[in-house]
Amino acid sequence: MPNIQSAMKRVRQDRKRSMRNRRIRTRMRTFVKKAQSAIAEGDQEVASGAVVAAVREIDKAAQKGVIHQNNAARRKSRLMQRYNSMA
Repeated sequence: MPNIQSAMKRVRQDRKRSMRNRRIRTRMRTFVKKAQSAIAEGDQEVASGAVVAAVREIDKAAQKGVIHQNNAARRKSRLMQRYNSMA
C-alpha cells in the first residue's frame, strides 16, 4: 500500500477505472456471444438485430478506450463475416 498521497489517489482512480472498464468489456462480450449464438441458430431476423446490438457495444467500448480502435474493427469484421456466411 502506498504511503504518498498522490500514489494513494492513483490507486483509488485505477480501481474505479478498472471496475468501469470491466463492466463495459463484460457487456460487450455478452452482446457478441448473443449475436454468435443467434447466427449459429440460423434465424436471420434475430441474428441481424443481435449483430447490430453487438456492433453498437463494440463501438461504445472502443470510444471509451476500453479496447483499441483496431481491436474493435477486427471484432466487428469477424462478426460480420460470420453473419454474412450465414446467408
